[in-house]
Amino acid sequence: MKVIRRSRHRSVALGGGVAAVLLAASGLALGASPAVASGAQAHPAAGVTVSRGGAPRIVPVVVRQTGEAVVTLNSRAPGVSWGTAGSESAVVSAYVDGRYATDIVIPSDQPISRSFSLGHLNRGLHLLTFRFAADRSPKGAARAQLSDVDVQSYGENTDEALVLRNAPVLYGRDLPELGSAFQSSTTDSPLFEYHEILPATAPGHKVIQYTVIWTNEDGGTDSPALMARWGRTTDIEWAYRVEVDAKGEPVPGSGVYQAANHQTLAFAGRLEGDRPRLETCTSNNNLCDTVDDSMRFSLAPTQSLPAGQPREHMMDVNPWLYPVMAQEMTREGKIESPSDPATPELGDQRAYLYLAVTHTAAPSADAADVGLSIGVRLKGDPTLYRSDHAIPTSSITREGAAATTVELPPGTQESDVAEVVALRTPVVETGASLTVTGVSRAFLLQQDYLPADSFITWTGSTTLTQQTPTATLWSATG
Repeated sequence: MKVIRRSRHRSVALGGGVAAVLLAASGLALGASPAVASGAQAHPAAGVTVSRGGAPRIVPVVVRQTGEAVVTLNSRAPGVSWGTAGSESAVVSAYVDGRYATDIVIPSDQPISRSFSLGHLNRGLHLLTFRFAADRSPKGAARAQLSDVDVQSYGENTDEALVLRNAPVLYGRDLPELGSAFQSSTTDSPLFEYHEILPATAPGHKVIQYTVIWTNEDGGTDSPALMARWGRTTDIEWAYRVEVDAKGEPVPGSGVYQAANHQTLAFAGRLEGDRPRLETCTSNNNLCDTVDDSMRFSLAPTQSLPAGQPREHMMDVNPWLYPVMAQEMTREGKIESPSDPATPELGDQRAYLYLAVTHTAAPSADAADVGLSIGVRLKGDPTLYRSDHAIPTSSITREGAAATTVELPPGTQESDVAEVVALRTPVVETGASLTVTGVSRAFLLQQDYLPADSFITWTGSTTLTQQTPTATLWSATG
């Protein structure tokens, strides 16, 4: 069920002349900022640059209705790449009316559109201040450019406001065993957040679940298994759930979060209004409700996961996440060279076919014991390339929509793909059957690691059993 309703744009960025009038009327001098020491300069939203050792920049905005505010902007940092050690990112700290709102980790020299929650803002003039965070930016980053800065405010009774005012505020990871401080600026950074609306037992109630996409996980599932079982090397984890009543008020005691060892624990930490403060506190990005790290991430989870789609769909509709994913693997030396699809090691991520499939198990309780793998044959090549590399525990051991990848020889083009095959893959033989009902997308990554267009879809129903464990889902000949 999708909760978001489109609402009208509720704010405008102000040019320098208008800003000066409003700032003067409010008793603030142009160039002063309540967020930082004197020396900041006011700028229109057309674009601002902040640099190491330079002055912060101010963007005045007028919010036309009281509500939950979101800033959307394009960001880039010249000379920065998530794949380059020492220049992984530039970090910009953003303030609203002097209040620390969020850090913005910028992982690329190419423009990326991002959205961040600013919290509850009253109607009227507000000042956004952007400061180059030299303490948490890698040494190779010198400046960051922000453009198309736009603030929207969602009224109190809208679905968007309900989602935003209960969304978690994340804090960065600072584990001594993983090296220096400000780890979230160079590894396993939380870059994106979305929401889902889940059913509740009480009439008129609903559960809001928030999920975060980190660039990778330094602990937990290894990279080859991530590609085989989940179709990516980012880390996608639900972070927080809360039940709200028919009036949109959180039900006391219903807030839970994903804690260490994937436990579900009741939230007992500090709230900002109704927003829980959570910190990334394990190497595989599980959370704690005690906060002591100085990096803050107020991601705006206004996008929702459509029903029937795997979680990886949110990467597909935010494709800039794929290059960042691949760059972390390359920088951390996790890519096999040369790539070889005959080995289970992680190859060049441009050599994989990225698929999303839907299936069920009968009985359902056996889904974790009898996995699904996907095989691909290429034209003129008798090899069956398998998503699990013939390792049963690397198969898809969950029902529903799921993503996976199949490693192919480097340089494979979509025109080379001849056949997609479903494989029943027993981890423990229980006799259960699998029924595959769809392939919703299949694409390769381009040279720049951005996804190419999907070129395979299939809908039907084919059942895999102990006696007939394979079936062709799609072939180039139809």
